[in-house]
Amino acid sequence: MEANASVDMFSKVLENQLLQTTKLVEEHLDSEIQKLDQMDEDELERLKEKRLEALRRAQQQKQEWLSKGHGEYREIPSERDFFQEVKESKKVVCHFYRDSTFRCKILDRHLVILSKKHLETKFLKLNVEKAPFLCERLRIKVIPTLALVKDGKTQDYVVGFTDLGNTDDFTTETLEWRLGCSDILSYSGNLMEPPFQSQKKFGTNFTKLEKKTIRGKKYDSDSDDD
Repeated sequence: MEANASVDMFSKVLENQLLQTTKLVEEHLDSEIQKLDQMDEDELERLKEKRLEALRRAQQQKQEWLSKGHGEYREIPSERDFFQEVKESKKVVCHFYRDSTFRCKILDRHLVILSKKHLETKFLKLNVEKAPFLCERLRIKVIPTLALVKDGKTQDYVVGFTDLGNTDDFTTETLEWRLGCSDILSYSGNLMEPPFQSQKKFGTNFTKLEKKTIRGKKYDSDSDDD
């Protein structure tokens, strides 16, 4: 009996909360409709023009980004190209990779998706073997590394998968969250709640990654195949 009473009480509380929320939404909609009703034709025309102008600006910005190579994940052939690419775009993610490091291929898959979703950011990849000077200048020691460049300056790095839940099976959303933390792309979620933390609640196991030194190279790698 007590259990049934508790369930009934909980149901009533929930119902009241839903009713209050619905009432607030309706009041807000009524207020907006009332504002529109009170506008004269000139005000409505100005509002319409303002919104059209915002759409035009957004479209122009999109075309500008596309003309600069945004919207796709591209490989650049040399470090000289790197300097040109970061000079012409405000936000750039550059993946420093090696063909023999399998975790670079994992990153590739996620970066392809994010490049199409976040047109505001340019996504590039550069083979470390072709950029010894740049790797030394940026102190790239572990492969893979993402260099996050804003306004022509390297602001942050994502080194290996440590920030991504320390697992090869991280989601695209987790990488998106990490890049959002550095404001290198527009992240719409809650930066205070990493996606992999919610996965932990459901018992997801994370494999600890070990950094291994590549024989005869100055780089460390997060891959087991080296």
